[in-house]
Amino acid sequence: SVSSPLRRASGGRQRVLSASSSSSVNMPCGDRDSDQTAEGDSDSLSADEGSDFEDSLRHSVKKRAAKRPLRTTPVAKHPKKGSRMVRGHGQKDSEPPTSDLFDAVKAAKSDMQDSGEYPLTAPGPSWKKFQGSFCEFVKTLVYQCQYSLLYDGFPMDNLISLLTGLSDSQVRAFRHTSTLAAMKLMTSLVRVALQLSLHKDNNQRQYEAERNKGPGQRAPERLESLLEKRKELQEHQEEIEGMMNALFRGVFVHRYRDILPEIRAICIEEIGSWMQSYSTSFLTDSYLKYIGWTLHDKHREVRLKCLKALKGLYGSRDLTARLELFTSRFKDRMVSMVMDREYDVAVEAVKLLTLILKNMEGVLTDADCEGIYPVVYASNRALASAAGEFLYWKLFYPECETKMVSGRERRRSPRAQRTFFHLLLSFFVESELHNHAAYLVDSLWDCAGSQLKDWESLTSLLLEKDQNLDDVQESTLIEILVSSVRQASEGHPPVGRITGRKGLTPKERKIQADDKVKLTEHLIPLLPQLLAKFSADAEKVAPLLQLLNYFDLNIYCTRRLEKHLELFLQQLQEVVVKHAEPTVLEAGAHALYLLCNPEFTFFGRVDFARSQLVDLLSDRFQQELEELLQSSFLDEDEVYSLAATLKRLSAFYNAHDLTRWELYEPCFRLLRKAVDTGEVPHQVMLPALTLVYFSILWTLTHLSGSGASQKQLLSLKDRMVAFCELCQSCLSDVASEIQEQAFVLLSDLLLIFSPQMIVGGRDFLRPLVFFPEATLQSELASFLMDHVFIQPGELGSGHSQEDHLQIEQLHQRRRLLAGFCKLLLYGVLEMDAASDVFKHYNKFYGDYGDIIKETLTRARQIDRSHCSRILLLSLKQLYTELLQEQGPQGLNELPAFSEMRDLARRFALSFGPQQLQNRDLVVTLHKEGIKFSLSESPPTGSSGQPPNLAFLELLAEFSPRLFHQDKQLLLSYLEKCLQRVSQAPDCPWGPVTTYCHSLSPGENTVEANPQGYPRSKKRRTEGPSRQQREDISSSQEESLQLNSIPPTPTLTSTAIKRRQPLGGLEEMEEGSPEPELVQSQPLSGNQRSRLSSPQHFRTLLNRSGPGLGNRLTRLSLMEEDEEEIQSELSEEWQDTDKHSSSSEHGLDLLDSTEMNLEDL
Repeated sequence: SVSSPLRRASGGRQRVLSASSSSSVNMPCGDRDSDQTAEGDSDSLSADEGSDFEDSLRHSVKKRAAKRPLRTTPVAKHPKKGSRMVRGHGQKDSEPPTSDLFDAVKAAKSDMQDSGEYPLTAPGPSWKKFQGSFCEFVKTLVYQCQYSLLYDGFPMDNLISLLTGLSDSQVRAFRHTSTLAAMKLMTSLVRVALQLSLHKDNNQRQYEAERNKGPGQRAPERLESLLEKRKELQEHQEEIEGMMNALFRGVFVHRYRDILPEIRAICIEEIGSWMQSYSTSFLTDSYLKYIGWTLHDKHREVRLKCLKALKGLYGSRDLTARLELFTSRFKDRMVSMVMDREYDVAVEAVKLLTLILKNMEGVLTDADCEGIYPVVYASNRALASAAGEFLYWKLFYPECETKMVSGRERRRSPRAQRTFFHLLLSFFVESELHNHAAYLVDSLWDCAGSQLKDWESLTSLLLEKDQNLDDVQESTLIEILVSSVRQASEGHPPVGRITGRKGLTPKERKIQADDKVKLTEHLIPLLPQLLAKFSADAEKVAPLLQLLNYFDLNIYCTRRLEKHLELFLQQLQEVVVKHAEPTVLEAGAHALYLLCNPEFTFFGRVDFARSQLVDLLSDRFQQELEELLQSSFLDEDEVYSLAATLKRLSAFYNAHDLTRWELYEPCFRLLRKAVDTGEVPHQVMLPALTLVYFSILWTLTHLSGSGASQKQLLSLKDRMVAFCELCQSCLSDVASEIQEQAFVLLSDLLLIFSPQMIVGGRDFLRPLVFFPEATLQSELASFLMDHVFIQPGELGSGHSQEDHLQIEQLHQRRRLLAGFCKLLLYGVLEMDAASDVFKHYNKFYGDYGDIIKETLTRARQIDRSHCSRILLLSLKQLYTELLQEQGPQGLNELPAFSEMRDLARRFALSFGPQQLQNRDLVVTLHKEGIKFSLSESPPTGSSGQPPNLAFLELLAEFSPRLFHQDKQLLLSYLEKCLQRVSQAPDCPWGPVTTYCHSLSPGENTVEANPQGYPRSKKRRTEGPSRQQREDISSSQEESLQLNSIPPTPTLTSTAIKRRQPLGGLEEMEEGSPEPELVQSQPLSGNQRSRLSSPQHFRTLLNRSGPGLGNRLTRLSLMEEDEEEIQSELSEEWQDTDKHSSSSEHGLDLLDSTEMNLEDL
């Protein structure tokens, strides 16, 4: 006899769900492998499994009854007519034919193997909708059959058997689709089982109630019907449990570890839903272990499904009591997932831990929480917000919990708010995780925004007299105030924090506008008081002045708060007069700039206050300047006072037009005296330089906006030229601060007054265009070498004061280099000066690599040919410097020469994959490099090599950029140049051998054809002998010298080759294998000597056969006159490019490093 298909699928090793749910399973580290081995057969995706399920099922359909013990299947009470009946002893009435099913499956399998796409993975919205409809179909199928066909022995058993077999298929489409259907079927069966469980409970209660009635009230018929109903429900539940058990053991335990991550994600998602909906049967350790094991999955989607499934379980307090063993086993893994490399997984991990914190007290230790606290400063806002919520529930909520009164949240007491801010201060200050409280405020904004927007409590803490806050806590509290105001006013996170949102919703914009009005109304009266209290502390007063950036300044007019505006202007003047720090002065100048808007009704009084302040500073400056110019000695107090006044005027000149105070002339006189005599202190010169600079710019602004006369333009030009000469003199100053400031101002002025200023219809400004002289250009380049390209000290951990100082100095040097590079790219300086920058590309790549790379890319966009010449010039300069320092002996063995070789390799990679576009540039670079390497002859009577010959080793780094034809041209060119240099035959020249080796056909596999595709491998044909090839070469040389047009290059595209005559193709493809064999063998010392000598050089070149390279060589490089050689070479390369233009669109298959270096 044969058992039912359901029992054949489940097997004799299955256990019923009741046994599974009632047992507790220990989970040691080795349980996973042993459990998987005991629960099912080996994985269907193993490499040694060669047959699919339909092949094995056909052969085993008659044998399973003998292999497995007989099991009976519960039968429906009233089976439908025509359905298969299964008796208790396992015999069946009829067996439907299976040949149609197998044929259909095999046909579908062949179709799926031919095309990799199937409905579940096909792109497009219609197919995505299909997946949802498919899942809904399975759900509806079970829903419609739950009272009839579901308990029939035939339909569901065969469907489960089909899905179980398909899920074990090696065809991905079958396995994926059947697993999805099986898991959705299982989910629907779980819902049915849950309903049956509820019906059983109701039936039991009704039976107990009926039985407890008195003898006169009890109805025996009802008791009997209830017993029959309970028996029927019990049979139905056993049948459903058998189906679920077959699906779980036959599909889930194999597919949750499938090789396809989509299948694993489906399994984990569904088992999570089973645990939530039917927790009495599935929320056990024997099922939870599958989720715990899968937390270590390497794919993001699977880990995400695990965490979401666990969130549904830990979110209910009723379920957490049954998760204690699982939590103790996998808590460390859940905590470590906070640092997951995928942000969305880390976010879900933090949210899961927040639920554990809420619903399972005492599970997370302090050590676990300390690993989550630093995440509040993460750059990803979603992750930081999740960590902020965890921090809120861990530290703030227990202390600041709000009580519920009649279903409504009671307003938080001032004491609770003060407690909140004290805890926030303690966490930020004591943790020492970050230096900016703005990121902490942004992390807590979503969960504690109402507390952070309690500006009344914040300001009362700051203004009360008997507060117990130290200096650091006061500064932090002010920063929290400013950060919360900025967050409420602007509605976006601080700089550097990434958010995926594009904008605010209308509701959020409405809340933002309301908050801005509220904070402005509250802080306008209190801001003067805060400034008055903290006016002596620069670190506290500067952020307070920034509050004005986030105010709705119209409220000064609409709410009649002008008296508070007067108080603010008075405090602002006191702060400006009291402080000389740049941060305070810039904040004050910007705050006054915001108020000086002519559209405001209070503009008149603000402008009057500004004039008063500038008059005060200007009068003080004039008085102190006269004392400086008349006296020969000033004490430290007078110098400090003058420097502070100049700093204040410079900060306000940056934001306000102070032209009517005529500060240019006195400042220029001061600077002229400083340059001529050197008696002016450096701290006075720095702000004086910026004052003159701002004066010139404001004058240019006036002249650019109106029709200026020629006299005014020439006057401004004279001022600018005089100031540039003064800055040029300051470049040689003793103090480095003066030199750097002069360089920055000079580079900015040269860029502003460059030819770019007349672009855009401003031709009337042409008299202002200024071109620097050669002396000024050379001084700028020299300054760059002395102050930028210097070796800094080793950087430590980054937390010490010295490390911060080094970082600031690096930023300053980057600023200087960027200014110089802008002068190069905008044509202010000669482009050849870029060689001073490019030659440091490799040595200072870590500090300035991005700036130099951008400059190199822009220079190539401006002029590709000139840029390649500059690269060669950079290498020449470095080589010459090393040659002068070390001499020609052993030059190529020095570490500095290795660095030059690395630089040449980086330059070669910068040409990118556009090999055809760069063809003439690279060939020209090689020619110029060969000339330079042989430009100086060895000493007379000496057998040594030329001093520049080692430069050929640098040139060899550019050989992979060459075409095969050009390599042959350059080899012949090098041969001709070497004939002019006398050399002993027994003395090998290593650089020549290295360079020839780089140009040989067998080297540099980056070699590409004009189309950029790899050459097709052809079956080697036997070519003519060496003597025959030499005869052919000589005859071709004679014939080709009469023709000035080279033949078409060898084409490698199959489509284009079909158009070529067969004879021509054979002639081009035929070649001798001897050169490759010679190059693949190591050379002895005598062989290297003969190869590197001019006598043997011609023999080495002639071994390449009668290809296109030799014909081009004979055509263009056998002339005597050097200029004629160059002209003919350029013509022939252009002709070759024309013949190859049809295949120009292809790219060479270069490595990824080259591609990355070219991209910006």
